[in-house]
Amino acid sequence: MASVTGRGAPRSGRARLDDAAAQGLYDRMRVVASAAFGAIERDRADDPARPFVDTACGRLAGSLDAAGLRALGMWAHHWCMRCYDDDTRVGRRLVRELAGRRGLGWTPDEVCWMLGESERTAPTAADRFTLPLAAAGELAGELPAGELPGVPGGGVGWRLAG
Repeated sequence: MASVTGRGAPRSGRARLDDAAAQGLYDRMRVVASAAFGAIERDRADDPARPFVDTACGRLAGSLDAAGLRALGMWAHHWCMRCYDDDTRVGRRLVRELAGRRGLGWTPDEVCWMLGESERTAPTAADRFTLPLAAAGELAGELPAGELPGVPGGGVGWRLAG
């Protein structure tokens, strides 16, 4: 899964995720990638006003457990950050829907990886922090401190109070 965002060090100077942990995240995303891509393609050709639950992405999300939803969210986030343009409307909707779900059991590695992807993405990608910040909100103090210079409000730290 090549990406324009890559695995390099984030701009904030935070330590990058070690290669074994990153590979584990890519392996989990790969499990849902084919189904996710197919669902996004079907939804692109469908009615954009359709309720999420009635879309291909909604049906896919409804079929997954928490670990599968985290992998789906990470894959969609990665895909949107890599290919951000008008064509990512369906993927961004999926990301927003997953960001609104609570209790998915996000891990610090997953959240840090998504934050790193978001930091390396152009600031024009308006939804780039939607899912990682929602996931970080569930970790309450389990993440190392860092800066999110692209977040509206300017340069606020994303370490959450416990």
